[in-house]
Amino acid sequence: MPAPARLTAALLIALLPALVATAADPAKKPYRSGQQILDASPASDWRTLDPARTLYMELPTGRVVIELAPQFAPEHVANIKTFAHEHFWDGTSIYRSQDNFVVQFGDAEGEDPAKAKSLGTARTHLPAEFHRSAAGLDFQKLPDSDGWAREVGFVDGFPAARDGAHGKAWLAHCYGTLGAGRNNADDSSIGAELYVTIGQSPRQLDDNITVVGRVVKGMELLSVIPRGPDPMGFYEDPRLRTPITSIRLASEVPAAERTPLELLRTDSRTFREVAESKRNRVDDFYKRPAGHIDLCNVPLPVRTPKG
Repeated sequence: MPAPARLTAALLIALLPALVATAADPAKKPYRSGQQILDASPASDWRTLDPARTLYMELPTGRVVIELAPQFAPEHVANIKTFAHEHFWDGTSIYRSQDNFVVQFGDAEGEDPAKAKSLGTARTHLPAEFHRSAAGLDFQKLPDSDGWAREVGFVDGFPAARDGAHGKAWLAHCYGTLGAGRNNADDSSIGAELYVTIGQSPRQLDDNITVVGRVVKGMELLSVIPRGPDPMGFYEDPRLRTPITSIRLASEVPAAERTPLELLRTDSRTFREVAESKRNRVDDFYKRPAGHIDLCNVPLPVRTPKG
């Protein structure tokens, strides 16, 4: 064998351990963007939005689609479904829009026991459902530290936190979170007044208010609502409020009128890869991978079903 060929073979042998190590190290794989990962995802990594736990909020500007969270707030969700069935919110309004915080809507006096007769068959008193036992939850834990909880991750598509695998768990206040407004008493909410987070994640509210769901489509309709006056964004002039045409359960809307959506399963390999692509983004623009991601910055992909 000629000398150059012997040198080439020796060089390949010398490089073999490094090549094997590179192939075995995920960090050395070519970077794929979150969208590239989603485009290559199998159909099994997606789930269809369940119409039995989906709300459609109809505004003059379009539809807001909300997924409810009965695993964490079963009694509030039951009341909310009753309200929707009985058209309680039809003709009410978004009566608060506080910059970098929330929009709030419903009946501003709906929690008042004096108005109980307007609540139909809904319950007029509920326990606080700030948290639940972490036992039995399929909790997909993020590897990153968090300033608000010992552990954070996802449960059934919802950003969540827990104080240990066998302690308590609660839903986090991220962009798009739907919560139940209350007064000072922890059990003073019945779900008649709801709010959606439209600003930077107010995680100080975690485990202090009952979270009942999240917006999965239509946040752009809520985030552009004109802000109310300081200090808390409540409109002093009712004419400035945004009217709500109706809030209905998707399961009570004719199938042809529903908004078909699929949500990426947070227990899927695709979701883990998308989250990792955000934790360690490497492309022409990003010069230094962060190596960290905040719970509320993890994308929760939603798409219209193919075909």
